[in-house]
Amino acid sequence: MRVLVVLLALSGCCLAQLSVKMPGDIVLGGLFPVHEKGEKSPCGAKVYNRGVQRLEAMMFAVDKINADKTLLPTIRLGVNILDTCSRDTYALNRSLEFIRGSLNNLDVSAFECNDRRPPRIRSNSTGPVFGVVGGSYSSVSLQVANLLRLFHIPQISPASTAKALSDKSRFDYFARTVPPDTFQAIALVDIVKSLNWSYVSTVYSEGSYGEYGIEVFHREAQERNVCIAAAEKVPSAADERVFETILGKLLKKQNAKGVVLFTRAEDARGLLNASKRMQTSLHWIASDGWGKQQKLVESLEEVAEGAITVELQSEHMPGFDEYMMSLTPDNNHRNPWFDEYWQDTFSCILPQYMNAEDVDQEICSMDLRLSEKVGYEQESKVQFVVDAVYAFAYALHNLHRDLCRPKDKVCPAMATYDGGDFYRNYLLNVAFKDLGNSEVKFDSQGDGLARYDILNYQKLPNTSGYHYKVVGKWFHSLELNIDELVWNRGSDVIPTSACSLPCAVGMIKMQQGDTCCWICDKCEDYEFVYDEFTCRDCGPGRWPYPDKLSCFDLPLQYMRWDSLFAIVPAAISCLGIILTMGVVILFIRNNDTPIVSTSLDYLDFSFAFLP
Repeated sequence: MRVLVVLLALSGCCLAQLSVKMPGDIVLGGLFPVHEKGEKSPCGAKVYNRGVQRLEAMMFAVDKINADKTLLPTIRLGVNILDTCSRDTYALNRSLEFIRGSLNNLDVSAFECNDRRPPRIRSNSTGPVFGVVGGSYSSVSLQVANLLRLFHIPQISPASTAKALSDKSRFDYFARTVPPDTFQAIALVDIVKSLNWSYVSTVYSEGSYGEYGIEVFHREAQERNVCIAAAEKVPSAADERVFETILGKLLKKQNAKGVVLFTRAEDARGLLNASKRMQTSLHWIASDGWGKQQKLVESLEEVAEGAITVELQSEHMPGFDEYMMSLTPDNNHRNPWFDEYWQDTFSCILPQYMNAEDVDQEICSMDLRLSEKVGYEQESKVQFVVDAVYAFAYALHNLHRDLCRPKDKVCPAMATYDGGDFYRNYLLNVAFKDLGNSEVKFDSQGDGLARYDILNYQKLPNTSGYHYKVVGKWFHSLELNIDELVWNRGSDVIPTSACSLPCAVGMIKMQQGDTCCWICDKCEDYEFVYDEFTCRDCGPGRWPYPDKLSCFDLPLQYMRWDSLFAIVPAAISCLGIILTMGVVILFIRNNDTPIVSTSLDYLDFSFAFLP
C-alpha cells in the first residue's frame, strides 16, 4: 500500500496535464486520443479530429442524460476526461488519476453524517469513479484494463477491437460497444476471395490491434487457399524511411498487387505518403483503422483511389452535428483542447495565442463555424462513444433502483457497491435502443454486435473531389456489389492479384514452393485431368473429352463392303492371290525343267503360299 501511495503522489506531481472535468454525483472517466504520438515527448503537436469528436460525444451524451427526467433523475453525471496521446504507456500513467480519485471517494472524508442520518456523499465531492469510457486504441485499452481491474473499475471501450480483450480471465472488467477483430479479419478475407485474389501482401501495426488482427486474417486466409506474399510490421513511431523500406519489399512481390492493411490510421497514411513519393500504385484493402477517415487521405487522394475499406456500421447520432456546429472557442471552455482543434480546422490562429512570430498568420474570424463546407463530418465512432455512456447510465439507473430510495442521490450502498458485481450483474445485462434507434447490448464476453460497411474510395464524377462510397456490408456473411467498385485511375476492371494464372484446359499445375505459385504442364492426348496436379491415362478403348475432365468409351466401328476403305484392300488382296496362283501354275507346268527339278519341291511350293 505504501508503494501505491508513493506512485500516486508522483503521478500527481509529474503528470499535471490538462483534462476535462465536470463535477457530478457520479464521475465517469474518459480516455481519448486527442493528440498524436510525440517523437521525443509523449504527446505530439497535431490534434486528431476523431479524438476531439469522441471527447465531445461523451460530454454530449452526459448532457443529454443529465437533462433526462426519466434516466437517473436524481443523479447528475460528471466526467474526468484525459488525453492518451495515442500512446499506451502514457495512457497508463494518466489513468492513475482515476485510481487516485476512486480511492479518495471511497474514503470516509467523502461522506458526511448530520443529525444521526445515514452517511451520504458530501455536496462538494466529485463522486466515485464508477467506470471509464475508452480507450480508443486496443494497445491503450489492454494496458488500462489491467490497471483498472485491480481496483474493480469497469471499462467500456468505443473503439478497441483486439481479440485478446474478449478473454474474461484477463479482462474481467472490460466491455466494448464494438465487436472484436475476429469478425473484421473474416470480412477482409471474404473481400479478397470475392475479388478472386489468391496472392496478397499484408501490412500491420505493431501492437495488439494490428498483430492480433493480422494473425486471424492469416489463419483464415490459409484455410481458404489465399497465400501471403509478404507480411510487414510497422514499428511504433515509424519514420518515412521505414515506410519506404516496407513499400519496397511489397513492390518486390510483383504479382501480389493487392495489399491488406491492418494498421492504425497514422501508419496507413505513412504508407500512402511513401507510395506518393515513390510514384507507385498498389490496390489497398484496409481495416477500420483506415475506415472512412477523410483526414487520412487528405492530399493523398490519387494513391488512395480504389481502396476498399471496412468500417463498423454506425448510425448518425441525431443532435450531435448541431451540438458540434454550435461550439466555438468563446462558448466551449470546458474542453481545454478545443482552441487547438479550432485553429487546426480553420488553419488560423486565435488572437490570444498570437506572438511576435505569428504576424504573418491569418487570425481566426469571429464568424467561423463548423460545417460541412469546411469539411466537418460526424466521426464514425461517435455512436459507440454515446452508446458506452448510455450503457453506464442504464446500468447505474438499475443499480440505483435496486439499492436506493427513489428520491435518493447516491446512497451509501450504491457508493460502496463492488465494481465487479456492478459489471457482471448490471452492465453486461443492459439492452436498449440508442439515440439512432440501433440495438445496444453485450454478449457474455462483453463484446458488441458485429456489423460492418464495405467502402470504396472513389473519385466523384465530373469533379476533382473524392468520397467513400458504401458498396457492401458484412453481417455474418459478405454482400458486395462488385459492379460498383472503382479502382485506380477510374478503372472498373478488377485487378489481378495472383502468383500464377489459372491453367488452360487440359493442363495441370506443377507447384514451385508456394502453394499459390505454379507452372502449367499439358496432359498427353490420351490422358485426362484427374485433379489440378495429376494427369491419368483413360485406358484401353477410352478417350478424353475435349475439356479433359473425364473419358468416354470409343464406339465400335465396322467396315462396309461398299466403302472405299474396303474395296481397295480387297482388290489388292485379290491381285495378290491371282499372282500367287500364277506362280504355282508356272512351277507345275515346268516341274521337269532342270531348275525346278533340282530344287526341293516341298520347300519351293511352301514359299509360294507364304505371305
